[in-house]
Order: sequence, then structure tokens, then C-alpha cells
Amino acid sequence: MSDIPTWFITGAGSGLGAALAERALEAGDRVVLAARRGHDLSAVRMRHPETAFVVELDVIDAEQRREAVAAAETWAGGIDVLVNNAAIDFLGALEEQDQRDIRAQFDVNVFAPIELTRLVLPGMRARRSGTIVNISSMDGISSLAANGYYSTTKFALEGFTEALWQEIEPIGLRAFLVEPGSFRTGIEQRTHVSGQAIADYDATSGAFIRAVTAVRPEQFPGDPARAADAIIANVRAAEPRHWLILGSDAYRRIGDKLARFHAEFDAGRELAASTDYPGSGPAVL
Repeated sequence: MSDIPTWFITGAGSGLGAALAERALEAGDRVVLAARRGHDLSAVRMRHPETAFVVELDVIDAEQRREAVAAAETWAGGIDVLVNNAAIDFLGALEEQDQRDIRAQFDVNVFAPIELTRLVLPGMRARRSGTIVNISSMDGISSLAANGYYSTTKFALEGFTEALWQEIEPIGLRAFLVEPGSFRTGIEQRTHVSGQAIADYDATSGAFIRAVTAVRPEQFPGDPARAADAIIANVRAAEPRHWLILGSDAYRRIGDKLARFHAEFDAGRELAASTDYPGSGPAVL
């Protein structure tokens, strides 16, 4: 990483992306704020005229991705930290959601981060320095009814990133995941219901949707500024964590999932062994 690192943050027009951009700029870093058309980031540019650079980016647009990364590398000489933060979420049971909304979630939450990572890796590999930060969710480890497709995209991002750090750490690069809980980012106003309700799911998905649509901002415990500080600290750490769980609700829910998993894992030891060929030893990969 250079003396003054350059961040490239998607979804920087609002929420956690905006908070992270602001905190990094306040710390003296350079930041490329990538956001869709309609986000007015002129105030950020005025506060940080030398270190803030704004690019228009709809992350599902391949040409805009290439142009945004090229512009950022030209402006700063390279990208030190890529933060794949942009995401969308639709609520509804798995059977209920519209096909176009399902595909949109995968395009934004999975394929866009993959392609942006592939665009910045050549420069990072050439410098033998760089960090990929993929913003997952507590839903990327513990899924819920009515949020299944969003969780599926985050599970995919988790698998991608876990393989990524195994591939790039030997050449001096880094990657890690962030699993936030419910942070006060206004996400409740940007989350929409998809499809037509099916009565059989009223007690599961329907109940969850009613709870979410009735929630108030003050019911979100997470502070985006503190989350941003934690992410920056992990980027700069000598030995960064691979999984950065943020928020007391995320820690609790992920802990509950791991406890359930370990209970079944421990109970399944003999069953797992019983399905090997008789006399075979452990598999070697």
C-alpha cells in the first residue's frame, strides 16, 4: 500500500459507503467515490478537493465499470483498496419473488463485485500490494425467511472472497469480508417487497416483511461511522481479520447459527465416516 492509499468505494452515495468514504478522507487518504447517477457528491468534493474523486458507476454496467476503474487508476496512479459495497435487497418468500428481482440481486451483489475485483487485480498484482474489502452481511452466514435471495447472494460473496484470499495472500495482497448487522444507513427505505404474497407463507415470510416494514431507524443499533472506523483499522492492520463481524445483533445471530451448526456437525461424525469405502483413509486434496 502506498504512503497515501487510494480507496475505490462502490455505493458511496449513501449508507455505509458514504460513511466509509468520509472517514477515509478525514484520515487523509484518497478516495474514489463511485455512485449511480442522481447522487450529489459535490459537498464531499468541496470538503476534500485534492483527495476526493467522483465517478459515475452503475455497477452492473460493464463499460462503466471499466471506465471508472481506468479513471481512478489514472487519477491516483493505482487503487490500493477496493470496497465492494453496493448492494440491493428484495423481500419475499423464495417462491414469491419476481424473476427479474432475483436476477437483479445477483447482478449487483455477486457479479458486479466479481468483475470489479477482476479489474483491479492486475494493478494490485503488479505492485504486490492491495486489499479487496467485500461487504457481506450477517445474512451471508445466517439466512432468514423472506430474505433468502439476498442471503444467497451474500453466501456467494463469502465463498468467492474466501477463495480469493487463499489465491492472493501468497503474492502480498489481501481480502476480507465484512458482516454488518442492522446499521442506521437508511436501508429500510431502499428495501422493497418483490412478487405477490402467498397465504401459505404468511406466518414466516409474511411476518418478517411486516416486521421490517414497521421498523423505525432508531431500532437499528449499528453506527455507520464506527463501522467505517473498524473497516479502516482492519485494512491497516498488520494481520487483518478475514471475517469482520460488526454490530451486536450480527454477533448474536451469527453466534446462534454457529451453535446450531456445530451441534449438528458434532452429531454427524459417525454418519460422515460411515459413507466412506471400507478401509479407505482420509482424502488428500
